[in-house]
Amino acid sequence: MPPLTAPFAAATPLRHLINLAIPVCRRAEAGLPPRGPGRPYEIPEWAVAVMILIAVAKRLTTKSAQYRYLSAHAAALVDRLGLDRFPARSTSFARYRTASLVMAEAVAAHTAHAAARGHIDVRCAAADKTLVAAAGPAWHKGQRARGVRPRGADGEASWSFSEHDGWVYGYGLEALVTAPRCGLVWPLLGSVDPGHVREARTFPPKVPRLPGRTRYVLVDMGYDSNDLGEAVEYAAAGRPTGRRLVGPQQRRHNRYGGRKRAWRETRRRRLRRGHRAERRRFYGTKFGRSLYRRRGQTVEPFFGWFKGVFGLAEHVWHAGLGNNRTQVLAALALYQILLVYNRIKGHGDAEVKWILDLL
Repeated sequence: MPPLTAPFAAATPLRHLINLAIPVCRRAEAGLPPRGPGRPYEIPEWAVAVMILIAVAKRLTTKSAQYRYLSAHAAALVDRLGLDRFPARSTSFARYRTASLVMAEAVAAHTAHAAARGHIDVRCAAADKTLVAAAGPAWHKGQRARGVRPRGADGEASWSFSEHDGWVYGYGLEALVTAPRCGLVWPLLGSVDPGHVREARTFPPKVPRLPGRTRYVLVDMGYDSNDLGEAVEYAAAGRPTGRRLVGPQQRRHNRYGGRKRAWRETRRRRLRRGHRAERRRFYGTKFGRSLYRRRGQTVEPFFGWFKGVFGLAEHVWHAGLGNNRTQVLAALALYQILLVYNRIKGHGDAEVKWILDLL
């Protein structure tokens, strides 16, 4: 067996992170849907994911820099991961664009593993979306109308507005995190989409992946949707799931004025209206408001920590939705692993930047 190079030596933090990442990525690959007919990958998905996690941990912000670093340690990686060969540059770049599927599954699988063993408190969770500017210049509406695209502008990004960031041309990162009364904030699930995509469209796919012990999902007004509320609180057969969607509701004004005509309601619509009224009633209770206050202490500060650790405060690392999905979701999975490593070292907090600084 060839000797390990210094960054991958047995006693280094990077080696420990690799040891923690391998089982996480293996579980993620096992949870992916079948690929269907076609030639199977020579390099498995979990191995590609581990290499991407290493590159993100080194905070190498371009794919070229990531590949140069990984190829410099190709022999050690091939030996540690049990591969037949190291991927070529073109293969690495192509697999990077599509690796977001295994990264999203890695975040969800690691969450399920930690929740099943009682390592994290998942009874209350909070969801939110933050905007991250695209790399390169913005592509304004007037320029689009004239068919003018600035050099270096990311064509897959889009405009969106938030009270915190204002107008941003970029991508939206949505995360669901634990919201305990006190203690560690753990990212449960995540997704990356163009900035304009609303939360009511991005969150429903996460509902089936909610941990079984989750009882309260805290959201802001942007998530107010009857369909989302029904998906969280009721199963397909109409039976309650035991969960509650907790958050303020939008006021639905009669924009045309005057009294609406009294239309006959179906039983389904009457039930949904009653469910919406119950959500509004629960949010207005003392207990509901106390739960909702946890959101401002968990998911909102989490984005600040996360962006600061992985250099996303100004803009994303790459151009293109696929590349940025892979990088941001890999950073979420790596953040989970860093929390585990921090706990192994005897620290119960979320101060993980010191680990990255040692790599």
